[in-house]
Amino acid sequence: MSRIGKEPVQLISGVKIELNGTHIKVTGSKGALERDFRPEIEIKQEGDTLVFKPKGNSKRVLAFWGMTRTLVNNMVQGVSNGFDKKLIVEGVGYRVKVSGTKLTLNVGFSNPVDFVLPEGIKAEVDKDNVITLAGVDKELVGQTAARIRDIRKPEPYKGKGIRYIDEHIVRKVGKAGAA
Repeated sequence: MSRIGKEPVQLISGVKIELNGTHIKVTGSKGALERDFRPEIEIKQEGDTLVFKPKGNSKRVLAFWGMTRTLVNNMVQGVSNGFDKKLIVEGVGYRVKVSGTKLTLNVGFSNPVDFVLPEGIKAEVDKDNVITLAGVDKELVGQTAARIRDIRKPEPYKGKGIRYIDEHIVRKVGKAGAA
């Protein structure tokens, strides 16, 4: 049985929920998100909480129960507080610029890499080459950060590349250290 699915989602003040069968729309101060969910899960609004009930007892339905609750909770948190992800660009001569919805990365290739940010994602770059991605959709923020990191993954010898701010790169000893 899902321990996560049993817990109700508390609605934060200023967040409006519109339930229409399996379709849910969450509106808050930062924006609005909508999504369709599996018909195996019943969503009910009771006062200022959302309660989730499975329609069945199979392992698959119980897995959807916890996932649905988590996704709705992320939607509520996103439209009220938003989500952010930080990436750091390390390397000699590596630079990042943001202009509008385009991120220009100079990360050791012969030409700069232009990365167009998806709609709903804002980026800021500070002087230490730290990229801060912000948005209301947790999935989209995480996926965008992963796609930016894939442009130049951190390498294990000098640690050059693009990594998450809290990511630890295990360093290898080079040829000189082998002797």
